[in-house]
Amino acid sequence: MAAQQSIPHNSSYDVVIIGGAIMGASTAWFLSDNADFDGSVLVVEKDLAYENCSTAHTNSCMRQQFSTELNVRISQFAADFVNNIRSYMGNDPRVPNLGVHNFGYMYLADTPAFADVLKDSQKVQRAAGAATQLMTPEQIKQAYPFYNVDDIVLGSINTENEGYFDGAGLFDWWRRQSRERGVEYIQNEVVAMTRTGNRIDSVTLASGEIVSCGQVVNASGPRAARTAEMAGIDVPVEPRKRFTWIFTAETPLDRDLPLTIDPSGVHVRENGGGTYQAGGHSDIDPAVGFDDYAMDHAIWQDHIWPALATRIPQFEAIKVTHEWGGHYAMNTFDHNAIMGSHDQVENFVFLNGFSGHGLQQSPAMGRGTAEWLTYGEYRALDLSAFNYERITNNRPIIEKAII
Repeated sequence: MAAQQSIPHNSSYDVVIIGGAIMGASTAWFLSDNADFDGSVLVVEKDLAYENCSTAHTNSCMRQQFSTELNVRISQFAADFVNNIRSYMGNDPRVPNLGVHNFGYMYLADTPAFADVLKDSQKVQRAAGAATQLMTPEQIKQAYPFYNVDDIVLGSINTENEGYFDGAGLFDWWRRQSRERGVEYIQNEVVAMTRTGNRIDSVTLASGEIVSCGQVVNASGPRAARTAEMAGIDVPVEPRKRFTWIFTAETPLDRDLPLTIDPSGVHVRENGGGTYQAGGHSDIDPAVGFDDYAMDHAIWQDHIWPALATRIPQFEAIKVTHEWGGHYAMNTFDHNAIMGSHDQVENFVFLNGFSGHGLQQSPAMGRGTAEWLTYGEYRALDLSAFNYERITNNRPIIEKAII
């Protein structure tokens, strides 16, 4: 592989994006696609191989089953973008047809209280145009005989624009096209910022260069707080470890497995090719080191596998083939995105705290951030509810559908 560029071509850029994974790449592409934006863009990414970033460890899933209308709308745009990616990318014949593999999400409630949450959320989703259906235990068993539903009160499923998509393909084409249009990516790291009053004047790179900037975008995933600290700003985002396992079953299921959200907190889905993918975390969920990806094998043995075998008895005999640990960029304030400019540092723009929803939200969030940078406002979809000022004003967004 050719050596990655590490030194910027210029000493000044209109927009410097710190972090070149899915959010930085989305923002860069939407800026390059906006005829009203004619500025220069530098993306600073510490590892252009993306070996350990959250994007590389994603489960590449998409759902509309949220409890707030705005989060539903955000996912609807993502589905439309993925399903029509070639037309969004100027009908470039090189761009593959991706599409959403619609095996759906299945939320399972084992208490009347959680069933009421699913019912309330379904009303929000249906009003926004989602095709969410509620299912009794008997209906679930008829449609998906492999489930054990003895303790289940209600299920909620949507098989339209919910399931798996090729997140790596989307990520690749955002980077490829934006580079062709003049966006500059470098493998480097921002280690300091110079701030005068309410503006960031420049960023300093690990290699020593000082780069002047018109606007700075914090798209640094789980490292968001470290990046903000350089500007003298606090942001409530920290790395939380999440584990993933790929496995085969001695007796495979006879139909696609929806991404099943078990009441235990374990989730599992169809992975294709006779494999399945499960995820979860420990009951104790502390912040971890930025570079801590070590597996905790006891979680699989003591929590994940027992939950899988209880819910789907055919998963009593399974074999793990791959496993890894990754990080959520957890917004500890309300588990929702943090966007817009800082209330005191006007050219410092947040794109942080997606708490596990980043890949599926990246089309809308990148588009919205590009609009904010270009116009100072959101135009296609009003995302202002996510702006940083809600943290200053202590106005959390309550989203009940957090995994």
